[in-house]
Amino acid sequence: MPIIAFVTGASSGFGHAIARRLAAGGARVVASARRGDRLAALAAEFDGLIHPLELDVRDGAAVEQAVAALPDSFADIDVLVNNAGLARGLEPAHRADLRDWDQMLDTNCRGLVHCTRAILPGMVARHRGHVINLGSVAGTYPYPGGNVYGATKAFVHQFSLNLRSDLHGTGVRVTCVEPGMSGDTEFSSVRFGGDQEKADAVYSDMQPLVPDDIAEAVCWATSLPAHVNVNVIELMPVAQSFAPFQVNRIDI
Repeated sequence: MPIIAFVTGASSGFGHAIARRLAAGGARVVASARRGDRLAALAAEFDGLIHPLELDVRDGAAVEQAVAALPDSFADIDVLVNNAGLARGLEPAHRADLRDWDQMLDTNCRGLVHCTRAILPGMVARHRGHVINLGSVAGTYPYPGGNVYGATKAFVHQFSLNLRSDLHGTGVRVTCVEPGMSGDTEFSSVRFGGDQEKADAVYSDMQPLVPDDIAEAVCWATSLPAHVNVNVIELMPVAQSFAPFQVNRIDI
């Protein structure tokens, strides 16, 4: 039997690549996002394997209703990929726009838990399943301007580990995938409010990760035998590594 996957944020970037990769491997995929036209185009590429679902994960009631109303052939979800998320702004905390903070909290945290809570009971009842949460290295390594974005990804990391503890003995697996710098997505464009020049400058003269790299990691984790759980996958481009701590030097 082919697996059934539910992928959020599937209209672009990581989610789009993950949905395509899973469907290309024969999985049935519920591809959810807010932009229904893009989902329809994706579904048209895979005859009957992709169920497009226009959905805003921030709306908990809508998530619950959408999951309950899935067609029978897409209802018994084996893999949930909580990919929907975003970053807004790089201002320091004392100058940040509170609306940006709220949007990141609503999408990266609340949206993720809405989908998890709606889908997880079915996995537990069937004694199988795999929750894949998209975190970030920003949840581990702080940087100036990362404030709430990094905090939301630290939440994703810790929530994933706590899910593993809660799901002990159920047969349901949990993996947190934590990428570093990633190009060919809308991430930086969204972060800089649509300023494409600023977004492009982030990846100037270096080779970032690309969505297919993340899709590869997700599909590898899900392809392992049922007794194997990959807790965390942290990956960076070779061009990215670690920097010294900041030190503010003053005359004494």
